[in-house]
Amino acid sequence: MRLPLLCLLLAMAAPVCAAGPAFLPWMNGTIASEPQMQVQRIDADTFVIRQSVHTNFEAPFLYLLFGTDRALLLDTGAGGLAIRPTVDALIAGWLASHRRSAIPLTVAHFHSHGDHHQGDSELAGRPDTTVVGLKPEDVASAFGITRWPDDIATFDLGGRPLSIIPTPGHEPAHIMVYDPRTRLLLSGDMLYAGRLYVPTDQFATFIASADRLVAFAQSHPIAAVLGTHIEMTTTPGKDYGFEAATHPDEHPLALPADAITRLAAAAHRVAGAPVISNEGDFILYPRPPRP
Repeated sequence: MRLPLLCLLLAMAAPVCAAGPAFLPWMNGTIASEPQMQVQRIDADTFVIRQSVHTNFEAPFLYLLFGTDRALLLDTGAGGLAIRPTVDALIAGWLASHRRSAIPLTVAHFHSHGDHHQGDSELAGRPDTTVVGLKPEDVASAFGITRWPDDIATFDLGGRPLSIIPTPGHEPAHIMVYDPRTRLLLSGDMLYAGRLYVPTDQFATFIASADRLVAFAQSHPIAAVLGTHIEMTTTPGKDYGFEAATHPDEHPLALPADAITRLAAAAHRVAGAPVISNEGDFILYPRPPRP
């Protein structure tokens, strides 16, 4: 991404309201000349990065959050492009606006599937940068989670304490991140506008995570849920084909907070014999375990 385009996108902050951030339209593959990455700003310390579907059909979303002591990057993309120039440009812009010369960066992942960590090698040798490992024990150690997956840890960026919520099921090391400043729940691949894949041999683990998430939401105000993909259209219940090359009429990134209780209810409803359950703005999608 060229810096002028990056600056143009950053000029448009997305205010957080009761329905979540009011993003501008995300690039969706329908324009051949779209950039490899698109950035939108939620506030001066919170950035959402999307990878173009032209570089990888997953078109994932990455999140970069700043506090006074450190920054946190969640995920490094699905490959097919270089992400470090965009990340470095965002950090340089934040440092300039705060008249600072450096800030430590922690790179973590919502989980270990390949479309979430392909840019790790670009950042592994970056100064003042820690890249968290991909196994549950790596994640637990990095965030101080004593009892995985039952404990919820606090990871303070400096005046910005984030809740790190273990949510295995989709994948053993899966986490969600709650930000009380924006009241946003960053939900990874467990809950987003798309197909929520759950290996059938992990369905009980997934349900337990969904129940813990419901309990968390009962005591924490959540304005919206932001995941890492969009696979639904604006037509309720209609998703894109597998590995779709374009996403016309794409569902918004944000899901309402009640999606949390609806996800848990759907999982419990099909627990006895897991089957696909289309919930309108997401699809619970049990599948055979991977070899």
